[in-house]
Amino acid sequence: MTTKHNTVEERILATLAERVSPNHSALLIIDMQKDFCVDGYAASQAGRPLGAVQAMIPALAETLERARERGVLVCHVGFLTLQHHFSDTAPWLSQRRRSTYASDRIAMQGSDGADFIDALSPREDEIEIRKHRYSAFKGTNLDMVLRANGIKTVIPVGVSTNVCVESTIRDAFELGYYVCVPGNLCASWDTELHNATLKNVNARFGLVCDQASLLNAWEIQPRQPHTQPQELI
Repeated sequence: MTTKHNTVEERILATLAERVSPNHSALLIIDMQKDFCVDGYAASQAGRPLGAVQAMIPALAETLERARERGVLVCHVGFLTLQHHFSDTAPWLSQRRRSTYASDRIAMQGSDGADFIDALSPREDEIEIRKHRYSAFKGTNLDMVLRANGIKTVIPVGVSTNVCVESTIRDAFELGYYVCVPGNLCASWDTELHNATLKNVNARFGLVCDQASLLNAWEIQPRQPHTQPQELI
């Protein structure tokens, strides 16, 4: 005798507006630090072209302000290399030393280069996550923080599209989050790699949109700012 099990499928958030509702979405600003974005710092010294990321900063700063106004949860994610390479394995160091426009001392602990750029400086009431690998979820408390705040959708922006942003996207999707990627709020030193990531994301991991579509979707949703749980007495 065969037993039939009745299952109820969770309602799918199909549209962009549903997915990026301020009530359950988080803006993940990835690696917008001096070492990755400012001339004369580590990436620049390694020969990395910074034109794409620098051109993106005004739009990303505008998006951050709109996120704050609409009550979207904001997470500033920054790369960090521990002193004496305490955070680095031999395979990691080996690849960092042969990677394009990279450095095994980028965003060193305690360095000015590890600081977020002034235009995207975190507020005291915003979340800061420090990571030692490409993905914002690897070895961090990001997943716990997002779930504690009822987040269903992540909106990864920043640099580099094909490395840290893409790694974060893949982990977010496999952890059960909706992913929406505004393509013109991400940047890479290589336009072909940037476009390849967006094409792959749209095929397998989430929705690709642009800044205008994202801001419009936020605007039509009711503002419901995130609040911290009350302390138990």
